[in-house]
Amino acid sequence: MAAPFVWMMLTSLKDNTQVFRIPPTWIPNPVLWSNFPQSLQVLPFGEGYINSAYIATIVVVMVLLTSSMAGYSFARIRFPGRNVLFILFLATLMVPFQLTIIPLFIIMRNIGWLDTHLSLIVPASLFNAVGVFLMRQFILGIPPELEEAAIVDGAGRWTLFWRVIFPLLRAPLAALGIFTFIGQWNSFFYPLIFLSSPDLFTVQLMLNQFRGEYATQWTLVMAASVIAVVPILIVYILLQKQIIQGIATTGLKA
Repeated sequence: MAAPFVWMMLTSLKDNTQVFRIPPTWIPNPVLWSNFPQSLQVLPFGEGYINSAYIATIVVVMVLLTSSMAGYSFARIRFPGRNVLFILFLATLMVPFQLTIIPLFIIMRNIGWLDTHLSLIVPASLFNAVGVFLMRQFILGIPPELEEAAIVDGAGRWTLFWRVIFPLLRAPLAALGIFTFIGQWNSFFYPLIFLSSPDLFTVQLMLNQFRGEYATQWTLVMAASVIAVVPILIVYILLQKQIIQGIATTGLKA
């Protein structure tokens, strides 16, 4: 599992003559640390970093908010057709996103959101079936007596959610937030379809710019890839406990 990552890091320190050497050499000689600053100077990689960071942050906040509210509705609020609607909601997970990209593109074009970050933020923020499922499963495991005690004290539905349920969702919210951030940071297909202005490009689109029509600067690609993966590694290393705890506690009750 670690071999491709190690190869990427070592290749980022090589020159072009060492990349395709047969037999392959793992240890770069000489070591070219200059590939890293050069990869940042060749393209406006900093802009891509900023674009990806704030898009991913906004999407994470919105997904946590909408998924927790929808999950609470499916778990606690009784309304006609609740279970059928939930099953239909989960059934959307079986629809490949390639099938929905054309109608989504037409919608974004008609409302004037093509070549804007809104086309990446709004659809991803308003619909996350996995997040709703995780929230619902966790909330089903919360004793309803906690809410009943709050109702006796005069709490309404909104107060029940914000004061009683939401503070208990730290573990699944952390797991969902991490997965959402990683997914948005690594997203390539949707930015490729919706964005055309270089100043709006995300990190993944910037990496794609290193690939030329006749040649590819593989050492710079690897150096930029190492830089791009740093936020993901930091998030995973610091929050891996929350990831495991969140996933382990969201499937305890059906």
